[in-house]
Amino acid sequence: MSQSLSASAAMATNEWHLQGKRAAVVSYSFYPGDPRPRRAAEALIDAGMAVDVICVAEDGCVPRTDTFNGVNILRIPIQRSRRSAFGYLGRYAAFVLCALAILARRSLTRRYDLVHTHNMPDIVAFSALVPKLLGAKVILDLHDPMPELMMTISNLEADAWRVRLLQRLEKWSIRFSDAVLTVNHACKAIFGSRSCRPDKIAVIMNSPDDKLFPFRSVADLAARPRGQRFTIMYHGTLVDRNGLDLAVEALAQARRSIPQAELCIYGHRTPFLDQALEAVRARGLNEAVHYCGPQRLEDLAALIDASDLGVIPNRPSVFSRLNTPTRIFEYLARGKPVIAPRARGIQDYFDDRSLIFFELGNAGDLARKIEYVEANPDEVVEITKRGQAVYLAHTWDQERLTFLNCVRALLSATVGA
Repeated sequence: MSQSLSASAAMATNEWHLQGKRAAVVSYSFYPGDPRPRRAAEALIDAGMAVDVICVAEDGCVPRTDTFNGVNILRIPIQRSRRSAFGYLGRYAAFVLCALAILARRSLTRRYDLVHTHNMPDIVAFSALVPKLLGAKVILDLHDPMPELMMTISNLEADAWRVRLLQRLEKWSIRFSDAVLTVNHACKAIFGSRSCRPDKIAVIMNSPDDKLFPFRSVADLAARPRGQRFTIMYHGTLVDRNGLDLAVEALAQARRSIPQAELCIYGHRTPFLDQALEAVRARGLNEAVHYCGPQRLEDLAALIDASDLGVIPNRPSVFSRLNTPTRIFEYLARGKPVIAPRARGIQDYFDDRSLIFFELGNAGDLARKIEYVEANPDEVVEITKRGQAVYLAHTWDQERLTFLNCVRALLSATVGA
């Protein structure tokens, strides 16, 4: 099967006709730390395109210009912050204007064939105005639906003026773009219902890069002796909606029957993390909860290998019900069981036989599922095997082919091919 896929990939590569073309990638995120822009940019490099990335500068990040895996990087010194909605808007606007100016200036000396823009914000698509006027095609990659995210972060109703404004900006941004990508079927359904016809949208799932997370069968893992340290792993953005505090509460309950259980946390420090760690101290869990800081993508696979279980402890929200976290696939790629919330964006792909679900936002149910994983290793291995089968149907190797075929079709339309 793998030989067949490789042959198909090689055949497709010869038909892409992307050699020598030039692309710009615009993302209000850290590069190469943000995996989705990185996977796409490196796929374009592998297909023979020249790629420039315009992104924000991480705190203390040097140099401002750099090259990584063949991708040229220009970092704009705009500090990201989660302190206020108005602060977000100001930094978004500054980034979009800077990116627009950079692309306009560069377009005078190098014509871009493609500009791949990544939300948030949706209006980042308009940074490609000058390249588009000069003939470039524009892709808007919608990682997250901004109206639903605003409803979640600010506890707003669907008819709030800020939500309606974001819906209008979403529609304008999609209309400006030549093609739209998004991360799962649930998001495609939402965008297709309110902002454009569904056939303008392609789903490119957030599958982990096969080179960074090479597949390892759960059958290859040695059984953990009972009574040995039981390590639960959380990695990702440390904000309220992702439910780290629920994981801490679940750990406290699970340790009544699994005293050797511990939780390792990986991610950039945030005010929410500080609140969660204060709860850790109040519960006397200092020796069982370990904050290990942010990690490079290149190092995550080894950290997953050193754990026994991954958790996605999301809180209930309109956003978390749509999301399909990449972390699920990252754990499964390395043969590790994962507990995830019962939510539409996940259940579109997994069922109760292929993933261990807990009731969204329920710390007690999460604790019970942790206890189940520790006490029933043979059953958990079989569930994880079936989960790996789902993952193998959506590997980045396959999603990458879909992405590059979208690019090829878009650029072929430019020359009437």
